[in-house]
Amino acid sequence: MNERRVVVSVDMEGICGVSSWVQVSPPEFGGLVSSAEYERARHQMTLEAAAAAQGALDAGATDVLVNDSHDTMRNLLPDLLPEGVRFTTGNDKPLSMVQGVQEGGVLGLLFVGYHARAGSVRGPLAHTWNGFLRDVRVNGVPTGEYGLNALLAGHYGVPVLFASGDDVAMAEITAELGEGVVTVAVKEGLSAFAAVHLHPQEATRRIYQGARRAVQDAAQAQPYTTRWPAHVALSFDHQARADAAERVPGVTRMDAVTVGWESENAYHLFQTFRMLAKVAEVRLNG
Repeated sequence: MNERRVVVSVDMEGICGVSSWVQVSPPEFGGLVSSAEYERARHQMTLEAAAAAQGALDAGATDVLVNDSHDTMRNLLPDLLPEGVRFTTGNDKPLSMVQGVQEGGVLGLLFVGYHARAGSVRGPLAHTWNGFLRDVRVNGVPTGEYGLNALLAGHYGVPVLFASGDDVAMAEITAELGEGVVTVAVKEGLSAFAAVHLHPQEATRRIYQGARRAVQDAAQAQPYTTRWPAHVALSFDHQARADAAERVPGVTRMDAVTVGWESENAYHLFQTFRMLAKVAEVRLNG
């Protein structure tokens, strides 16, 4: 029998019930105050990933890999995942949030707990990768983590089949990746730090149903791509970050806070983006 592999990339900011940085900050970073709220959020994160994984299995997937894609990438509670799935943890994975799409025979990629891009209006905890990237554009199109991850998956011939998260993120994903992606909004954004949420059990129910339908219809899906070579522009919150990023070979300064470069393919694009985000982690007080 042919393998039908599925990768589930699960983030936390788009999970039902989450609307504060306290809830998504592991205690070692957020302090003891965040511990109880973080534990509740990681529990729901795991249940939503489990719902997507079970939906994929019930739709005929023969192998499901759940990839922890938030912060330290050590958030999942594995005992809550369906038996038979594999899971990936650790924050130094070669393909980061979409680790596993390179394995071969992957039918599709499922996004769970995804959030809106930096600068979005009403997107709860909207950001792209970190707190200081203000804008990311690929061939002039503004994008977020969903777009960068979709392009990287597309490099390996893997389409995005499904996404869940806040309503702003779902609208952005539909606009960029197309209406073929099945989306489930588990909350409605009111502001950067407020949302109206579904009941958690209703959220997991809808995620299961959406993921199952998406995997059943996977044969019709196409990998996401763009025009190559692609021009990428990153805008930061401070000129000092652009100063640092500009020193990387192949990167040019576009304005006070923006740098750009060209990539021949999505792998180069993603790894360059990742490196520049790290290079730009500079002290701002001299």
